[in-house]
Amino acid sequence: MYKLLTGMKILDLTRLLPGGYATQLLGDLGAEVLKVEDPWQGDYMRWMEPYLPGTQESALYFGLNRNKKSLKLNLKSSEGREVFFKLLKSYDVVLEGFRPGVMENLGLGYEVLQAANPRVILCSISGYGQDGPYRLRSGHDINYTAIAGALGLAGVPGGQPVLPAVQVADLGGGALLAVAGLLAAYIARERTGLGENVDVSMLDGVVSWMAMLYTQLAAGDPTLKRGEGRLSGGDICYRVYAAKDGRYMSLGALEPKFWQAFCQTVGREELISHQFSRDPGALAEVESIFKQRTQAEWVEFLKDKDLCCEPILEPFEAKEHPQVRHRSLFRSLSHPQAGRVEVIGNPLKFGQEEVGPDRLPPGFGEHTEEVLEEEGFSAEEVARLKERKIIE
Repeated sequence: MYKLLTGMKILDLTRLLPGGYATQLLGDLGAEVLKVEDPWQGDYMRWMEPYLPGTQESALYFGLNRNKKSLKLNLKSSEGREVFFKLLKSYDVVLEGFRPGVMENLGLGYEVLQAANPRVILCSISGYGQDGPYRLRSGHDINYTAIAGALGLAGVPGGQPVLPAVQVADLGGGALLAVAGLLAAYIARERTGLGENVDVSMLDGVVSWMAMLYTQLAAGDPTLKRGEGRLSGGDICYRVYAAKDGRYMSLGALEPKFWQAFCQTVGREELISHQFSRDPGALAEVESIFKQRTQAEWVEFLKDKDLCCEPILEPFEAKEHPQVRHRSLFRSLSHPQAGRVEVIGNPLKFGQEEVGPDRLPPGFGEHTEEVLEEEGFSAEEVARLKERKIIE
């Protein structure tokens, strides 16, 4: 946990993956993140299997919610909204992931929030954005990547599209662009003194990630088809190859120097001129070359070679890769029942910043009383709110 964003305070109304990842990243950077959860269910991610060993706590939730606090608050009640507006006075950002219109229906639309605190930044993550014919349509990562055209390009020629194992729209189009958007608004506020309304669409995000591909389309590139693009398996210098043992290697020799180095290393210099060819014979030759060694043998053979060829690892292997370990991409958190739990660490590194201890992901409503007392609520007020089921 760094301290770069110390002083930034975020009210996190989101659930599940996009908002959870975004606010965890901000929390890792030192922002104070308060999860505002309804008392009857809260973040759905809390209850999803698999569970941590010996507990009924979701491993998925545990991996997305460190360095946060949790407050149970009924925003559907007028008294709950009064509590929220009192909190809002000392917070900088409200992050929400509801369908468009829900915040307005709750009485928490941007104009209302800004009237209560002109400096507040509202950042909204949704599937299709706050306007347009699809604004109210339901969707998930698979749907956003499908409409964007990204899913249609994944796979082999003539085969069906292949789902990516990582949620590209949720994480790239939603979480990361939300972090970029709200940080930009936070910086701009120092100049203007006013907050901002940040509209993040996961569909927009995926389309934007395809900048090179859509430029190719504009240029009339005929290879922009499933499995035929330069970076999706169409060229023999940049694709996946099966090794002798049925495992796979990734070859990314795009630059001529790397392709030349590969051909020279395997003793097949006659293939140098075929780097970007679509010749089935040349492809068959490279396939046969990779089948001469097992994956482990290829790793050993290429360990001191500079030619962009690496093994395709399973997740349990990737965790133990020396570069991954050296970069501290995993860290252990101590859970009171499950013991040491290994989670993904902060991917950002800062040379001049010290790293402090992480907070465990919060229990459901764990910090309700603590937060309200810190914000000036008396013990009597807290007790009355609990009695009326506004908080728990």
